[in-house]
Amino acid sequence: MDIQQIESKLWAAADKLRGNISSSEYKYVVLGLIFLKYVSDAFEQQYRKAESEDFNPEDRDFYTADNVFWIPKEARWDHLVAHAKQPEIGKLVDEAMEAIERDNPTLKGVLPKNYAREALDKRRLGELIDLFTNIRFDSTDAKDLLGQVYEYFMGMFADSEGKNGGEFYTPRSIVKLLVEMLEPYSGRVYDPACGSGGMFVWSEKFVEEHAGRTDDIAIYGQELNETTWRLAKMNMAIRGIDADIKRGDTFMHDQFPDLKADYIIANPPFNISDWGQEHLQDDIRWKYGTPPKGNANYAWIQHMIHHLSPRGTAGFVLANGSMSSQSSGEGEIRKQLILNDLVDCIVTLPSQLFFNTGIPACLWFVSRDRAIRHGKVLFIDGRNMGQMINRRNRELSPEDIAQISEAYHHFKTDNGKYEDVAGFCKVAALDEIKERDFVLTPGRYVGSEEVEEDDEAFKEKIERLTAELSEQFAKSHELEAKIKENLAKIDAGTDRGLR
Repeated sequence: MDIQQIESKLWAAADKLRGNISSSEYKYVVLGLIFLKYVSDAFEQQYRKAESEDFNPEDRDFYTADNVFWIPKEARWDHLVAHAKQPEIGKLVDEAMEAIERDNPTLKGVLPKNYAREALDKRRLGELIDLFTNIRFDSTDAKDLLGQVYEYFMGMFADSEGKNGGEFYTPRSIVKLLVEMLEPYSGRVYDPACGSGGMFVWSEKFVEEHAGRTDDIAIYGQELNETTWRLAKMNMAIRGIDADIKRGDTFMHDQFPDLKADYIIANPPFNISDWGQEHLQDDIRWKYGTPPKGNANYAWIQHMIHHLSPRGTAGFVLANGSMSSQSSGEGEIRKQLILNDLVDCIVTLPSQLFFNTGIPACLWFVSRDRAIRHGKVLFIDGRNMGQMINRRNRELSPEDIAQISEAYHHFKTDNGKYEDVAGFCKVAALDEIKERDFVLTPGRYVGSEEVEEDDEAFKEKIERLTAELSEQFAKSHELEAKIKENLAKIDAGTDRGLR
């Protein structure tokens, strides 16, 4: 049975056992068990190694020396299997999670511990444990196998959750494209909105596939949502990735204030209207202009620029409106980014790539190291790329990813191989961008037929414009109050003069 068959079989069975639990809750039940199964199998493999080498298999140091999690007896998989049909199985799983956290400090506060709750059918939980018992993760490629199963399940849960799924999962083809374009061989890699950590996984894969050393990169991430942060920590643990992932609001409580990253790779949430701008008016990150209260897109851009090293490059996903918006000062900020020679490349993506929205998005690449390509920006129009993988979603093919990334690499290295391709890519100089009022929509440059400028869904556009209008009304009321106050002072002064 190949990995695709294993994945689909496990998903079909696990989904059948879900019962009345919502997908958003059930994913922690399933992913927690996958994690527990993996660490237990890895422990058993090390246990047999200790016995074969005449070491004490209950000596904890023998496990920690090889970066294998120590699993206490009450948390080992065979113990849970033996009690899978018992009504107290939920309580035993919770105790297993607590024991693993107790004996492995790096996992403290990470693992789900709500298997004993009444809403979770204990018969179905036992069946789920039996299901995973038939898949062993103690082979030589166990880590990669488990990682694939874990990622597959996250993708399927994201799909089933619809809009909320995008909060913790970025589709694989988009992550691969970002990583292939950035080429994070070594240095510090940072994601300020890291979700479940998919960007980090593919950065490590990239290094491994190109014969590099994964310990040549240091990984830093921040995630606001607590449960998503737990997914990321588990994701890193099962892959053996040493990542410093902290929890908190990236804008209000930046957990890495002094970090200067060589690579930033991110898919921050689009068009956030309530991001705390009123508390961050004089923030050091807004070097090119204060982002509007009604939209955080340019706050994300400037946050990432602030964290770039002198030779650093950032690649990130944003809503298409970021390329052309003129509202609330966004056009002026974009102009300053271009005039300060920070914008490296803009890529428009096809629609239906994301689980949480059907509208297309774009990729921005900004860099502090642009001596070779000073005053030039590469525009790539990828709207017609990708292929449908089901009735609702599209995916970029390996050929699509190669075509886009190669164009960027040729442009970036100035190796003489880059050529403009009508309808696909073009390098534009600063004067041409000025002529287009600093709008960065690739279709305007590459010669392809234009569509609606921002491709923003009607509902999302109404929500954004309503937030912006409310902001303007608030400012208007403040101004009106100040005018009345000043007029009152004038009237009072006039009255005193008349007396």
